[in-house]
Amino acid sequence: MAKLFDSITEELQEFIAAQNLFFVSTAPLSSTGHVNLSPKGLDCFRILSPHRVAYLDLTGSGNETSAHLQENGRITLMFCAFAEQPRILRLYGTGYTILPSSPDWESIYSVLPQIPGTRQIIVADIKRVQSSCGFGVPLYEYQSQRQILVDWASKKGKQGVQEYQQQKNCISIDGLPTPLSQLSER
Repeated sequence: MAKLFDSITEELQEFIAAQNLFFVSTAPLSSTGHVNLSPKGLDCFRILSPHRVAYLDLTGSGNETSAHLQENGRITLMFCAFAEQPRILRLYGTGYTILPSSPDWESIYSVLPQIPGTRQIIVADIKRVQSSCGFGVPLYEYQSQRQILVDWASKKGKQGVQEYQQQKNCISIDGLPTPLSQLSER
């Protein structure tokens, strides 16, 4: 039932664009470290090329993905059809974090939505594209994106969000530094 693709084809790009939710998974090298699996929404994902993707990473309570990518680069992104024809699509690759202070920021940020609370951009170079049936995934009806995170960031303001990031997003739950920790050292 699984099918491998050489790249993110046009058909797969259309499938990805139709999904309102995707999942990101990373893990530290340590066998005692925590595997991180995060749901993402708010139309923050973009395909940059058939082998490269990016998403706008918003401020959250942790920053595990960024810490894991800095340590080892491994990332998997998963898209599931919750309506229409069943399908699961996994993009396996190596990723890295781009901070607003990076020279690469503007070129990638310009193709992403401008959302309050933006923390960083995650870019992944895709090495394996694999679909599977999704026959066991239930059907769900989409209602809308939640605006709670956007409202929270707007209310806090840019300075408040940056202070929160320095307090909560510089070290992973396993004690790994994130790229944001380098900003706090300056």
